[in-house]
Amino acid sequence: MVILDNHISKPGWCCSSSDGNGFFGDKNFNPDLWIKGLTQMATIFNGVSNVVGMSLRNELRGPRQNVSDWYRYMQKGAEAVHSANSDVLVILSGLSYDKDLSFLRNQQVNLTFTGKLVFEMHWYGFSDGQAWLSGNPNQVCGRVADNMMRLSGFLLDQGWPLLVSEFGMDLRGTNVNDNRYINCFLATVAELDLDWALWTLVGSYYLREGVIGLNEVYGVLDWNWCDNRNSSFLQRISAVQSPFRGIS
Repeated sequence: MVILDNHISKPGWCCSSSDGNGFFGDKNFNPDLWIKGLTQMATIFNGVSNVVGMSLRNELRGPRQNVSDWYRYMQKGAEAVHSANSDVLVILSGLSYDKDLSFLRNQQVNLTFTGKLVFEMHWYGFSDGQAWLSGNPNQVCGRVADNMMRLSGFLLDQGWPLLVSEFGMDLRGTNVNDNRYINCFLATVAELDLDWALWTLVGSYYLREGVIGLNEVYGVLDWNWCDNRNSSFLQRISAVQSPFRGIS
């Protein structure tokens, strides 16, 4: 199963608020070229059954971000994908590094099609800064999970599909913030029966941010891509791979 994801416009490592790729109209983010690209990719994979969805843009962010342009361009992008390929799911991300979809609480998108729209969110330990380093982890989990529901999780109550399209942690086991976050994350995913995608499989990079062979500490594989980096983590996430609620 493949989901196509438009990550950034200018090749490089993602993401920062000042990289020119953050929001419509930024230096490296021409909305017209973006829509043209979405259309081309949707057309290329029309009829390819294992390509099940297209995520229109990764982690919108930066000083230019605003709700009005989000509706304007995400609706245009969604319609362009649907026109070129009526079979794929259309996946919409939010603002502030894909944390914030709260504006949809009172105004949904206006599209010509139904039955194939999905919303996505990202949730890491660092999504809430260093919130996990102090305080009772259960109480921190309650606050963080409540905030997630306010920003995006409410869509489930409205009947919309919601995908956690990125989560992950430092698999060396030395990051206290991540170690506490992952307990809350897995419990919340199980309670809400959320679908998810893990960042990341890769253990290292040929070149990242000018560094050759950089070690990816969030990677499932080790630096050589030969062994598991953390086998106990794989056992833990296997518990949330199967659906809990079934299909009604």
